[in-house]
Order: sequence, then structure tokens, then C-alpha cells
Amino acid sequence: MGFFSKFFSKENKETLDHGLERTKEGLIGKLTRAVAGKSKVDDDVLDNLEEVFVTSDVGVDTTLKIIDRLQQRVARDKYVGSSELNRLLREEVCALLAESDPDAPDRPDFTLPEGQRRPYVIMVVGVNGVGKTTTIGKLAARFKAAGNKVMLGAADTFRAAAIEQLDAWGERAGVPVVKQRLGSDPAAVAYDTLQSAKANGYDVVIIDTAGRLHNKKGLMDELQKIRNVMHKVVEGAPDEVLLVLDGSTGQNAFEQARQFVAATDVNALAITKLDGTAKGGVVIGISDQFKVPVKYIGLGEGINDLQVFHKAEFVESLFAD
Repeated sequence: MGFFSKFFSKENKETLDHGLERTKEGLIGKLTRAVAGKSKVDDDVLDNLEEVFVTSDVGVDTTLKIIDRLQQRVARDKYVGSSELNRLLREEVCALLAESDPDAPDRPDFTLPEGQRRPYVIMVVGVNGVGKTTTIGKLAARFKAAGNKVMLGAADTFRAAAIEQLDAWGERAGVPVVKQRLGSDPAAVAYDTLQSAKANGYDVVIIDTAGRLHNKKGLMDELQKIRNVMHKVVEGAPDEVLLVLDGSTGQNAFEQARQFVAATDVNALAITKLDGTAKGGVVIGISDQFKVPVKYIGLGEGINDLQVFHKAEFVESLFAD
């Protein structure tokens, strides 16, 4: 069904399978009922499939794309048995995800490309409560474990809890955190962080930002100011504007993505809390609708439960019989 990364380990697969268990149970159960009593994929089956994907939080627009692709396959192949449906779905969903990230690198997870300018700068955005700071902490630990020198910047200066939480994660991951007092200028924190990282030969810098009022112009202006300041210190920074979304919120995650993508140059997504929810279909819909690649997925509380997103393996796990 396509290319599988040679860097996707057995341990990663087990974590992925376990994390997607509830989504898979709901989806496969619905798919089974959609083709019950049918020997081939006909209009009735396609209508049933449309309902399956919409109710699995894939989203209406993406669902219609998937159904259209299946209709084309059925028309081209003339006869498609219902037993082949699972294979067709894997192929079409994987192809859809590939359109948002056609140049996904094939290299060990949490390593940087050869010749990448240092430091590699990640600016993390998202509303409060989605797991943003936790994701930053896990990213720091994973990048460090991969051999990178990592520094964090606590530019969410509006909440004391955010600074304290990032500081705790820095200590846990064994990486330094640049911070200032509560209420300080977030752009000044970003500036100091990049200056220090650049002077001391760090490989990766991850900047936390405020997550409140995602639909208010003031916050988006602040994010742009942080970007502009970073660019003055490290040309081309940030390399990633990583939007963190809570996968368990389903359609609400779509609205958050819409607000942030419209307001700032988001070029990567991290979708958290996929374990324990049946709403994992949001990964497919959000990636397709916003044409922003999903780069990381959160599948549990442990540091190693944050994974680099591999399209083929995700689809394989989701649709496995």
C-alpha cells in the first residue's frame, strides 16, 4: 500500500496500535456494518461509508473527497468486491495524506537534515489545554535523545503556570530553559533564547507562546512580533511554526486550526491526546483541509508516546483488520 519508513520501529508500531485502539474499534465496526450483506461496493455502500467517515470526525469535505475517489476506482475497475474495500480505503487515504506532505523526509526520527542551519527553530502555537507545553517538553527530550543540543524559551509570559510547567519539563528532559519574569515581553524572551542558543552552538530551539484568545487579533499580532524578532537573530527562523491541536476535541480542533492557519504561517501540526479517544479521524481531515502536514502525534503520557507522524504506518494501523 505504499512506502513504509525503514525507521519505524516495532516499539513505535505497538505504541501507535495501542494509541489508536478506540478510533480503530469505532471505525472498523462502522465499516463492517456498512458492507454487511453486500458482495460489492455499490451506491448503498458508498452512502453508508459517507456516514461512517463523517461520524468518525474526518470532516464533511474530506469525506466527500474519499467517497469520490472510491467511486472513480469502482467505475474504473468495473467490479470491486466488498472484501477489497479495506485495501482501497488504505490506498486512497494514504494518497490523500501524502498530498499535504509529499516531501516527507526519510531519516531517523528527531534528527535534523544534513547541512541544516543551526539552530533549527520551532515556534509552538495553540490554545491553552491542548497539551502544548507537554508536547514541547516531549519534543525536547526526544530531540536530545537523538543527539541534539536543545534549548527551550518560555515566551508564554502571561501565565505563571506556563513558565513553571516548561521549567519543570526542561529539568525533566535535561535541557536549559530561558525565561523572564511574569508579564515580560514574549518577543524579548524569544530574542534572548535565540541569541544564547546561537552563541553556544545549540542544534534545536523550541519556543513556547501564549495560548489564550486564539480568535483575538492581539494574540496573533504578538505571535507575528515574536516571529519578526527571531528572524533578526537567526535568518529564516522560525523553521517550523508548529500548531498543537487536541485530537480528542474532534470538530473543535478544525476551528482552532482554521483560526491559526489564517492568522500565522503554520507549516506543521502536532495532534495530541489520540489515545483514549475515538476521534482519531481528525488527523486525516485536518491534514487534508488545511494542506499542512501532520508532523507529530501524541499517543499517551510518556515521553516516548510522542511520535513523528508516518502516513503509511498510521493508515495501516487505523484500517488493520
